[in-house]
Amino acid sequence: MLLLAGALACCAGRSNRDETESVTAKTIHEVLAAHADSLMALPGVVGTAVGKCDGVLCIRVLLADSGAEARRRIPAQLEGYPVRAEVTGRIRPRARDNR
Repeated sequence: MLLLAGALACCAGRSNRDETESVTAKTIHEVLAAHADSLMALPGVVGTAVGKCDGVLCIRVLLADSGAEARRRIPAQLEGYPVRAEVTGRIRPRARDNR
């Protein structure tokens, strides 16, 4: 009986310790990399980036226009990081300078 009580106490202590240990979260760059393809597949999305929103790191979703449909599909956050939509217009490559 005493042996059983000792074993249960040992296991209970280990269980509590496991619950309080922190798990390393993904970085914002890892989160963006994991979700960039699905964000880029949304209509009107022309790019994604990491930036600052109200002084904290956030994921920026760049939009071709201010249409409500695109904004409605963009999540408010991804894996704990805030997401902000920003209208940039169409993004085109710069013309090559042939000097």
